[in-house]
Amino acid sequence: MTEPEEHHKRSILGRVRTNFLTGLAVIAPAVLTMWVVWTAVNWIDGWVIPFIPRAYRPETLLGWDIPGTGVVVFLIFAVAVGAFAKGLIGRSLIHWGERIVERMPVVRSIYNAVKQIAETVLARSQPTFDRACLVQYPRPGIWAVAFISARTRGEVSEKLDGHGEMISVFLPTTPNPTSGFLLFVPRADVQELDMSVEEAIKLVISAGLVYPDGKVARQLGQAANAHT
Repeated sequence: MTEPEEHHKRSILGRVRTNFLTGLAVIAPAVLTMWVVWTAVNWIDGWVIPFIPRAYRPETLLGWDIPGTGVVVFLIFAVAVGAFAKGLIGRSLIHWGERIVERMPVVRSIYNAVKQIAETVLARSQPTFDRACLVQYPRPGIWAVAFISARTRGEVSEKLDGHGEMISVFLPTTPNPTSGFLLFVPRADVQELDMSVEEAIKLVISAGLVYPDGKVARQLGQAANAHT
């Protein structure tokens, strides 16, 4: 095989490889998204449908199964429970049930922990983290993406009196942003970012491979210059 032919063959293989990787990058997110949604729907259906009387199930009424029936029933049930819980009778029943739970040592701890998490994540009118920021961690000169939680209050704020205004910051780990560290940082040492929380989470999950724009790099440089 002559050199031009060999070069042409390598060129064709290179284009095929590039096209394959491009196609994979397009297909993978769609396939994984559909798989996650389908798995979640089947999981909820598997839990909810057994509680529906057989006479009212789609396979009995229509002759075939309809995926997502359990999801629809669960959503309707959750809305109904939420409306009932806001009423006087609902609140009374909830308080009565919680008093019973408080008398159960192990169940009480589990219930209170789950309730606190649920109220924090689901019942807030505003998101838990509404701003992304940069903090120096684990030592000065090294910057990490974090999320501002709230102004530090209570005993922690009293113990740190004299360090200026302190804010609570959640520092996520990569590539799993659901775990991380709670830091109490002086507001003067926190550099707020213009990017949204969602964009910052993408940056953390991708280990720095996905940047929303160039603002982070500029702000990181400005923060570094301000502390030198």
